[in-house]
Amino acid sequence: MGITVRQKVTHIDTQDEKISITDQAALLGISRASVYYESKSVDAQTLLVMNRIDEIYTKIPFYGVRRITQQLRNEGIIVNHKKVHGLMQDMGIQGLIPKRNLSRNDTPHIKYPYLLRGVPIMRVNQVWGTDITYIRMRCGFVYLTVFMDWYTRYILSWRLSTTLERAFCMEAAVEAIALYGVPEVVNQDQGVQYTHKEYCDIWEEKGVRISMDGRGRALDNIFTERLWRTIKYEEVYLKSYETVMEARQQIGEYITFYNTERFHQSLGNKTPKEMYFGN
Repeated sequence: MGITVRQKVTHIDTQDEKISITDQAALLGISRASVYYESKSVDAQTLLVMNRIDEIYTKIPFYGVRRITQQLRNEGIIVNHKKVHGLMQDMGIQGLIPKRNLSRNDTPHIKYPYLLRGVPIMRVNQVWGTDITYIRMRCGFVYLTVFMDWYTRYILSWRLSTTLERAFCMEAAVEAIALYGVPEVVNQDQGVQYTHKEYCDIWEEKGVRISMDGRGRALDNIFTERLWRTIKYEEVYLKSYETVMEARQQIGEYITFYNTERFHQSLGNKTPKEMYFGN
């Protein structure tokens, strides 16, 4: 029997006359736009494969479709590379080595150069980075996006979504700006969430320069890639979230810990909060 991801994990009731859909979405910590996304049925076996792909990719991010497929087969999971390719697209991930057929955004879009190669990161709000990652749950999955200050590793804002539509990325961007002002440069990949004019306008209207990773070059956004590994090994892989609300609460608690209590050797054993606010 298939698992209907949105219905299983979000519990949005469109017929509830007491609580608006907007308020329900806010309580669950998801974008209102994702409430209207058509539910996608994922069978339990496929979900297991997706979770294992996530583990392999998190540990060995330079593995592409064919290597991940072979690793799965070595473990007795019989899949072909086309199936793995499709699942990786659904999960919003790709290997580090550029492959023409693995691009997540084949439609014509605004293109910006990568501005940060060889540039020393020396100060707060010089560069913010953002990305999206797959978050597994017991009976489904969601997506997490963050905005992080590269110099201090401080997480400025974050959102969960049941879909890869751009709304939750825009919400996180607007919140980061409202709370912390604007950076000199914002760095992101070439995914459809980040190349839409409505999203780009958020930054251009404030004079922020946009930097985009090269296709398949996750190392161009290495600080955020390291963050995903930390969150998954220290939080997500240790849990089995039952609902989106539970995922939101526990990931939120971890992010607070990460910002305010977790010491970073690369920061001289200070916390991101201490580095960002200079205390």
